[in-house]
Amino acid sequence: MSDRVETKEELIGYFQGGAKPREQWRVGTEYEKIAVSTDDCRALPYSGPRGVERILRSLVDRYGWLVDDEEDRHILALKRDNARITIEPGAQIELSGEQCETIHCANAEFTQHITELIEVGHTYDARLLGLGMQPVSRIDEIELLPKTRYHIMYPYMARKGRLGQRMMKQTAGVQANLDYSSEVDAMRKLRVSSGIVPILYAIFANSPLCDGGLNGYQSFRGHIWTDTDPDRCGIPEFVFRDDAGFEDYTEFALDVPMYFVIRDHHYIDMTRSPGITFREYMRRGFHGEHATLADWGDHLTTIFTEVRLKKYIEIRTADSQPPHLMLALPALCKGILYDNSCIDAAWDLVRRWTYRDRLAIAEAAQQAGFEARAGRFKMGDLARELLDIAFHGLSRARALNSRGEDETIYLLRMMEQVRSGWTQAGLTIERWKGRWNYDVKLLAEGTSYEAEAWS
Repeated sequence: MSDRVETKEELIGYFQGGAKPREQWRVGTEYEKIAVSTDDCRALPYSGPRGVERILRSLVDRYGWLVDDEEDRHILALKRDNARITIEPGAQIELSGEQCETIHCANAEFTQHITELIEVGHTYDARLLGLGMQPVSRIDEIELLPKTRYHIMYPYMARKGRLGQRMMKQTAGVQANLDYSSEVDAMRKLRVSSGIVPILYAIFANSPLCDGGLNGYQSFRGHIWTDTDPDRCGIPEFVFRDDAGFEDYTEFALDVPMYFVIRDHHYIDMTRSPGITFREYMRRGFHGEHATLADWGDHLTTIFTEVRLKKYIEIRTADSQPPHLMLALPALCKGILYDNSCIDAAWDLVRRWTYRDRLAIAEAAQQAGFEARAGRFKMGDLARELLDIAFHGLSRARALNSRGEDETIYLLRMMEQVRSGWTQAGLTIERWKGRWNYDVKLLAEGTSYEAEAWS
């Protein structure tokens, strides 16, 4: 193939090709959402008369979406303009938004998306939940999406960790994608966004329920990633080195075992010969196929670190949120990472932690939210400081909407909640044990995108 690669330098060049001048920087957001049956809060299946595939077909019929991906005549993705709707392994519905110059653009797109989904959901007695995890259905009760990629990954997950199959079928997150101008800029953003991961877990903790009850965590979704696959998850230690560069990330990715290669839209399973890394594949090939830049790009999508490097920076830590908080992650990330003084201030919050500290603090934040401690500081204190830093960055950017409001408006509700001392998970736990009285129907009503509490 014309883009066959044979040297590490060609792989490093992939990342170098992502660099953009400051005036071309954008923010992309990906929103995963838990879809459930209205009557019992159980996971909505992909197939069947009330399944997610029917919802996709209705979006095509009613709102001008186009089918963008199919396998065996099953719809797996839609597109409209610069946005895509894709389906995660457990039929979670994801919007991959366009690359937006402002958070106002992302907000308009997300608002339209959920309005359409809520309207279509009424037809199928389905609703969306503002949670980071399916709260009732167990993994053996959730249909696995009929997509070859996921049918390769699913059995492999069971061999690598105890919780990877939960990750695939039960969890939902929100992700922010940001640009970089150079190798130095990319690694700085990778270092700082990886450094604040424990604080992000506390701020966005929203997965305290699964399998019909409390799971003992505020972000169980976060905990799941710690026991999914040690080869490709977590926070690589090298990112905290001052001299880390694209070569270091390339070396790391080269030694991650591969799931598959794709030829002519068909997947070639590489998990049945476990342990074939991209480094080995590039040297020896696999079943007559040889490494290409397209293979490298596909391989990078199977690396699940908290912050991921591709031709942009992906911050992947946050649990999915109720609608009024969904834009807080991209707003926070833009406010910090696109302002030089703010990125320095954010790093100053966390730079003294050792690598072992970082892992322990992240684990504590997953379990205890704002009450977790980093030395003498509570996560709630650090969360307030981090949000304040992002607020100042967005204030200086002065990106205004039609009403003359800047992008700080997307942080205000989260800042108010952090000041109250309650994580979203904490509020759900309190209501579950209190006014919802362990009733899954009340849980579904109370965490629904349509609930008054989220307005």
